[in-house]
Amino acid sequence: MQKKILFVCVENAGRSQMAEGFFRKYAPGGYEPQSAGTKPVGTVNPLAISVMKEIGIDISSQQPKIISDSMIQQSSRIVNMGCMDKESCPALFVQNVLDWGIPDPKGKPLDEVRKIRDLIEKRVIDLCKALE
Repeated sequence: MQKKILFVCVENAGRSQMAEGFFRKYAPGGYEPQSAGTKPVGTVNPLAISVMKEIGIDISSQQPKIISDSMIQQSSRIVNMGCMDKESCPALFVQNVLDWGIPDPKGKPLDEVRKIRDLIEKRVIDLCKALE
């Protein structure tokens, strides 16, 4: 059975979706990613899709989803991407969480979204090395 790594943020539209895409690429054997949010929106941020496509990772078919108790219970590791909205911050609802504090790409210009993407990639690679 695959061990699940859960990436969470509020809207599950940018950071956590990019992290899921990177983890799918870099994950050691036996691990699989999932992502969710406390207040998911309808679609993945188009800029997140665009900057990931630039480096050959397609997240266009991923969908924002609401975090559930079963997702939390089935995850061997949970990563909170960072919170702007303290009332719905996933870290409030989940124990033993890694909190990366990554800025939200929502409303940011393309160059900023690329920097956020690169930061997420570095963090995911470091996480994958720690799991090996």
